Amino acid sequence: MARDNGRRGGGRAGAAARRGTAALQQMPWHIPQNIDRPIAPLTEEGIAAIHDGAMRILEEIGIVFLNPEALEILKQAGCRVEGDLVRMDRDFVMEMVGKAPSQFTITPRNPERTIPIGGTNLLFGNVSSPPNYWDMDLGKKVAGNRAQCRNLLKLTQYFNCIHFAGGYPVEPVDIHASVRHLDVLYDKLTLTDKAMHAYSLGKERVEDVMEMVRIAGGLTDEEFEATPRMYTNINSTSPLKHDYPMIDGCLRLVRRGQAVVVTPFTLAGAMAPVTMAGAVAQSLAEALCAIALFQYVRPGTPCAIGTFTSNVDMKSGAPAFGTPEYMRATQMTGQMARHYGLPMRSSGVCAANVPDGQAMWETSNSLWAAVQSGTNMVYHAAGWLEGGLIASPEKFIMDCEVLQQIQRYMQPEICATGPEEIAFDAVREVGNEGHFFGIQHTQDRYATAFYQPFLSDWRNYEAWEAAGAVWTPQRANQIYKEILQEFTPPPMDDALHDELKDFVARRKSEGGAPTDF
Repeated sequence: MARDNGRRGGGRAGAAARRGTAALQQMPWHIPQNIDRPIAPLTEEGIAAIHDGAMRILEEIGIVFLNPEALEILKQAGCRVEGDLVRMDRDFVMEMVGKAPSQFTITPRNPERTIPIGGTNLLFGNVSSPPNYWDMDLGKKVAGNRAQCRNLLKLTQYFNCIHFAGGYPVEPVDIHASVRHLDVLYDKLTLTDKAMHAYSLGKERVEDVMEMVRIAGGLTDEEFEATPRMYTNINSTSPLKHDYPMIDGCLRLVRRGQAVVVTPFTLAGAMAPVTMAGAVAQSLAEALCAIALFQYVRPGTPCAIGTFTSNVDMKSGAPAFGTPEYMRATQMTGQMARHYGLPMRSSGVCAANVPDGQAMWETSNSLWAAVQSGTNMVYHAAGWLEGGLIASPEKFIMDCEVLQQIQRYMQPEICATGPEEIAFDAVREVGNEGHFFGIQHTQDRYATAFYQPFLSDWRNYEAWEAAGAVWTPQRANQIYKEILQEFTPPPMDDALHDELKDFVARRKSEGGAPTDF
């Protein structure tokens, strides 16, 4: 028998059923479509100039690959390899990149959560990898732990506007690094049924995660390898390097048909030129050379190109996010991704330290830049603070309000222009006096005509004050606690669950992944 953990989706059961109300009313699960034309700040000449800059970097300067296997493969492919420095001809790069599909899908253990990558699909993922957690009850940041990680995974599952589970939503530093991946992936696979991510940080971690995803899905090896079931995201080591473990992990995933996202992390003025065109050109060079490698190894392997190009504060050297430069770099990279026929990943990010106004305007800027760029996968769309050093459940919920508004903004009925939308008869009925509140045209549509927030407070000041004068982060904190009370995990077959537990126990007894401490 299947373990009955409640309603699939983990959203409106448990305590909610007893209370007769859920923590919030949210939009249903669906895959948003970006119905707008992407912003295109580059002219055709600009596209050509950035492409030429990226190709010249690969041809004349070269990229360091700190991975002996990759060096041998690229030497075999005809690239010029001198030590660990690789130079690639543009014809080879473009031939290889041309083999990558423009669209692909990732099918998690719940096929109803399959996500299509590419085209006009617009997908949002949770915050990934901060080592710290904002504890609003304590009023300070604290080191991440497993309980906090599990709670953020519950938010990842609960919110329908979150489409994939990225890396650890906060690093559980209370678990030793040798076995951390086993515990967190167990939690991810049992608390969520959305698309899984693996960190490319050593052979053992990648191989373990692939096996755990296979087990949880009840798949044979052949079924696992027949279509992407998970993905990884790697960063280059800017400027102009790829390290050993990330390339190693990608090669292992690629050979088994899984998806790869290559995202250089380039900060203009520090790890890349101070000009945004120069930073974008460098970022493209670092991404395209890795994608070329993966396509040479397995032509047609699903790959996406990522952008994480922003700027530093030239006064302090600290990274800045959600800036005008960040927005333009994202839009420019979107044009280049379409030029290469690759799906694109960008991020929802901010430099703010707490879930305040700065956090929301910077995140909103970065999210709308993602929309404007034609991005397909938006990493860190909910919960990110302090440039990726803090995860916050309150910020997660505040961001999901914005994500739902973006989804509503993209619904084509808002822009529909049929007779019912032009509403001439309704205008004639009201005429020069009266109002539209009571007429049938309004009554037929009032419940769904406009976006209804779950977090924003639209009362006037006096009503808000009378209700306790609760500021937005405090309301988000209350909703967070209500979600945890009513959360129920998605169901998993008992036999698969037992097999997953046994695998984790065995790999722990074997020591997990080697570490130097």
